[in-house]
Amino acid sequence: MVSSSVLGFPRIGANREIKKAVEAYWAGKITADELTKAAADVKKASWEAVKAQAVDLIPSGEFSLYDHVLDHSAAFNVIPKRYVGLGLSPLDVYFAMGRGRQTDGVDVPACEMKKWFDSNYHFVVPEFSEETEFKLNYNKALNEFKEAKAAGITTRPVILGPISFLVLGKNAKTAQPGFRPISLLPKLIPIYKQLLSELKAEGVESVQIDEPILVLDSTVALEKEYTAAYAELAPISPKIVLTTYFARLDSNVNFVAKLPIFGLHIDLDRAPSQLEGVLAAVKNTNIVISLGVVSGRNIWKTDFVAAIKLGQAAIDALGADRVIIATSSSLLHTPVTLASEKKLTEQQKDWFSFATEKAREVAVIAAALSGSQDAQIAAALEANRASIAARREFEKNSDDTVRKRVASITPEMLERKSPFPVRKEIQAKHLNLPKFPTTTIGSFPQTKEIRQARAKLGKGELTQEQYEEFIKKEIETVVRFQEKIGLDLLVHGEPERNDMVQYFGELLHGFVFTQNAWVQSYGSRYVRPPIIVSDVSRPGAMTVKWSSYAQNLTDRPMKGMLTGPVTILNWSFPRADIPREFQSKQLALALRDEVVDLEKAGIHAIQVDEPAIREGLPLRRADWDAYLKWAVDSFKLATAGVTDQLQTHSHFCYSDFDDIFPSIQRLDADVISIEASKSDMKLLNTFRHYGYSNQIGPGVYDIHSPRVPGGQEIKDRVRDMLTILPESLLFINPDCGLKTRGWKETEASLINLVEAAKWARQTYA
Repeated sequence: MVSSSVLGFPRIGANREIKKAVEAYWAGKITADELTKAAADVKKASWEAVKAQAVDLIPSGEFSLYDHVLDHSAAFNVIPKRYVGLGLSPLDVYFAMGRGRQTDGVDVPACEMKKWFDSNYHFVVPEFSEETEFKLNYNKALNEFKEAKAAGITTRPVILGPISFLVLGKNAKTAQPGFRPISLLPKLIPIYKQLLSELKAEGVESVQIDEPILVLDSTVALEKEYTAAYAELAPISPKIVLTTYFARLDSNVNFVAKLPIFGLHIDLDRAPSQLEGVLAAVKNTNIVISLGVVSGRNIWKTDFVAAIKLGQAAIDALGADRVIIATSSSLLHTPVTLASEKKLTEQQKDWFSFATEKAREVAVIAAALSGSQDAQIAAALEANRASIAARREFEKNSDDTVRKRVASITPEMLERKSPFPVRKEIQAKHLNLPKFPTTTIGSFPQTKEIRQARAKLGKGELTQEQYEEFIKKEIETVVRFQEKIGLDLLVHGEPERNDMVQYFGELLHGFVFTQNAWVQSYGSRYVRPPIIVSDVSRPGAMTVKWSSYAQNLTDRPMKGMLTGPVTILNWSFPRADIPREFQSKQLALALRDEVVDLEKAGIHAIQVDEPAIREGLPLRRADWDAYLKWAVDSFKLATAGVTDQLQTHSHFCYSDFDDIFPSIQRLDADVISIEASKSDMKLLNTFRHYGYSNQIGPGVYDIHSPRVPGGQEIKDRVRDMLTILPESLLFINPDCGLKTRGWKETEASLINLVEAAKWARQTYA
């Protein structure tokens, strides 16, 4: 009999209950007990939802109020000393690590965040040193298993594996030179043994241990550590299902197949070609194979015929009892349920499958492979065949104008008219910016009033004319504030934009949108990714109206603000029927037209943000060159159609850029702004290694925390930057956009930023 499993479920609640509860707790509107109750309700609802789809192995332990890696750090006592001894409750220490805290005499910044592999989810980076003392502050996996059991549901606990936990961390500031977190493995394993033995004593039959780093090239050097760790863990643990996702195991399967594990999960959505090699590696073992045939990363219905074919290949090699049908990864990256969507057409709804529906897909595929004669299973298989056929028929439609335009792209279209040194001189005279020019990344606070006005427009309670008058007033407020405090290169604040990707998707052909398909990005920040369903084109100007209005309000230069093609692609749910490269270039051509129109309208600086360009990098180095070629070309295609006096900007955040820095240079943006403060300015080492010839603004303060940076703190960061960067190239700006911040903290932070720039001009005159 083939079993079915789900590796993880969205933890936000069907109606974003966790966001609302967490933010209410931060605002002091509910107690910790009330927050715990809200979390318990969402966990129970999630377990019941998966069980209702007839899934055999239901996950528990992966729920989080903020981030599952942060949960792991808190549970294992990996709490930096700066958060200890502040008189905070454990819950408030946890949130301080995630978002910082600046209240009641406590002033601590947040921990660093990074992207979770190649996804748009951010995790809080653990910090390790020789002084790290592991202990089990609480057994989260056990507690949630018991919680589910009390609700009548037997679950499979999910735990982040010890080696991935260490490798995904970073050296604390107190770590000695040459320290490597993996050296702490002998100290960490006893804590895992305690956790796992407690699970076994409670009657847990099997446990999902996530070791996602097994899909990275670098992990081949950790064979000895994996062998030693799992030799210790297996004898005292419930049956271990070692779980990988997002890419292929490649040669790592050779040592993984020798580990004393019960099962191995592989991602066949992102890497279907690995199946044959994995089956060959485990065939002469007793290892059960969990096949990730239902995507945990997209929203398209699974093609049951293709999935069953993969499952049958595994059955033929190993036997049905050694096969589990599963989601490719946690469903964290997908919306909760399609049932919440009321405005999609019936045709559109028939294309999609969200987390709850994917759980049902897993169960149906497993039942079909087990030879089920159930009429409901037969009906589900037939309905899926019809749905897939209908989608394939729709995919045959294409916009010939768009396709021909992509085919006509030439190398000359990717290059600016003159090299950067020439452009820099022309732009300096045209923009007349001072030394160490100040700017922001684009967005200003999205206030309650802005959100209410947008909602009223949607409900018909405001006319379009009334709404636009409201937006004009908001833009003028932002412009006047920037003038008042002395910012040099202004932005219009983006009050008309709901989201940096959704806004553009709504103005382009080829997208559809949902009402409630929310996905967690970090903490309480959720996004509603648009879905690319057909060829993309621009029917008309998207931002010219508001950028021109803002420029007409001031004599200072105004930046036009666009989201780049690679980021729109990566932060949408893309099509599955054509290559991502092709979709990216369609987007780039649409944006190219917008950039040209902005310059014609009198905008002399344009920022095309690409924060997701690093995120989209394949996890295996062998796949890097092809991706980086079309990703960089897409940006250049979008930005190169302008005159030399137009200053192009781009923005990047929360990623390791060391490996791709030559590609960042190849973008040839006149100015890049990049996250630096949240990661302890480690980016400066990248500049020290590679150098950088164009202008750059490393962020001087973290906008993902409500904490206001002191003036001296910003000055110190500027001083550090100038030990590496030439004075003539440095812009001064925040880490990222200010959309999620309140006005009070925004005003205070930007005033300190401007004062630091004035200090720098005097000090480095």
